[in-house]
Parts: sequence; structure tokens; C-alpha cells
Amino acid sequence: MERLHVLGTGNAAVTRCYNTCFALETKGEYILCDAGGGNGILRQLKAAGIGLECIRHFILTHAHCDHLLGAVWLIRMIGTAMNNGKYDGDWHIYCHQTVAEGLRMMAKLMLAGKICALLDGRIQFHLVEEGTEVDLLGHQVRFFDILSTKMLQFGFSLQLSDHRLLCCLGDEPYNPACSAPVSQCQWLLSEAFCLFSQQERFKPYEKHHSTVLDAAKLAQGQQVPHLVLWHTEDANIENRKQLYTAEARQVYQGDLHVPDDLEVIDLV
Repeated sequence: MERLHVLGTGNAAVTRCYNTCFALETKGEYILCDAGGGNGILRQLKAAGIGLECIRHFILTHAHCDHLLGAVWLIRMIGTAMNNGKYDGDWHIYCHQTVAEGLRMMAKLMLAGKICALLDGRIQFHLVEEGTEVDLLGHQVRFFDILSTKMLQFGFSLQLSDHRLLCCLGDEPYNPACSAPVSQCQWLLSEAFCLFSQQERFKPYEKHHSTVLDAAKLAQGQQVPHLVLWHTEDANIENRKQLYTAEARQVYQGDLHVPDDLEVIDLV
């Protein structure tokens, strides 16, 4: 059985939780997706009990700062571990070409030469395009362009050990042109910027985001049995789980998760 370690649940501007990123645990190793906006990723991984040496694969969906900048710290720390003989094998990063070019540039500006020397060696970049398929820790992963109107971004579907599918939509609203991975999945990971009742306050549509009600309607319409909502505002984080759950339950009847940072979800 796989487990989803929720490292962060917030949008780009949060201060009371970490930016949305997660790790999929399978047989004691991890696939990490996104890294948040800074070295807080190191704190979150430590709090989750996830050692850097156990992260074998790293997916970066796009180049927004709240998803990308933590990757520089991971390159620094994993590169240092490699140079000190504390990381076995190679580390694999999956992203599109612009993200890879940006990471190489930032590394050369910010990190020591002996770490940069590992790039495209033991730290390998694997470029993804529409329909790219890879095997990560025994799981078939297929990437798809979410057709963002802001910046090139890839979501992905991942086959779990029991052959069910998990689908990560990235951090923008669902585009009907991407219906295939959503209609086929059993676990849907969706952004939900705020409550529909708070749209005038947070203006999600101006920012190309969904509300809780939008995401819940999508999951119900596609008959997705398990829904995870995150990438949210944090103005009322103490009551977020209760409020978001109540709004989603107006339309969604399946298994619903509104996690806090560092929650672990069993993908059963």
C-alpha cells in the first residue's frame, strides 16, 4: 500500500502553512512532487521523517516560485550528501525543458562548483512532454500538459500497486481537454484556492484557480471516489478543514480529504 505524505497545503502567499507539495511513499522510498518556495522543504521533510537519501525521484510540475525554489535547496543538500558518500546512486528530476534550464542557471549562480558538477551526471534531468511515460519505483507515470494559460505546466497520472490511478492536476483549474486522466482516476489531487462563498474576497478566477465547490463538482461529475483538496489560502487555517469539507459535501459524496501540513493519507 502506498501512502501520501502531505508536506504542504498552501498557495503561493501563505505564511501559516507551507506551499503545496507532497511525497508518495512506496516500499520505504519516495517520489517527491514539487518543493515549495524555499528551504522550508527541508523542515517539512525532517518533520515527516523522510530522509533525503530515500527520495529517488523528483517531479517538478512548473516554474512558479512556490513550487520551484525549494528545489535549489534539495539540489544543494542531496548534492552535498552525494559528495560526502551519503547518497547512493543517482537522483532523477522530471520536468519540462524551461524548468530544467532555470534550475541549472540558479544552481550555477547560487551553489558551489562541486555540487554543480553533479548536474546532468548523478543529478539527472529527464525532460517531459505531453504523453511522456516513465516507470518510477515500479509505478507507471504518464505526464500531460494541463493547458495552462499562465505558464507551461504538467500534471500526471500514476498507477498504484493495485492498478488504480492517482491523478495530480497541478495548481490550476481542470481543463475539459484533459478529461482522460481525470475520468480514469480513483484518486484526484486538486487545488482549491478558497471557498466559493469567499470568491469576492480571494478572487480565485482572476488568479486562474478553482474554489472548493468547483473541485468538488468536478470530482462528483467524473465519479472520482477519492478527492484531496489543497493549494489553499490560510486566512482561517484553524477552521479550514471543517469549512472546506462542509462546502464540498454540498455536491461531493465520495471519500474527501482536506489535509493539514504533515498529514499522511493511506491510498487504500
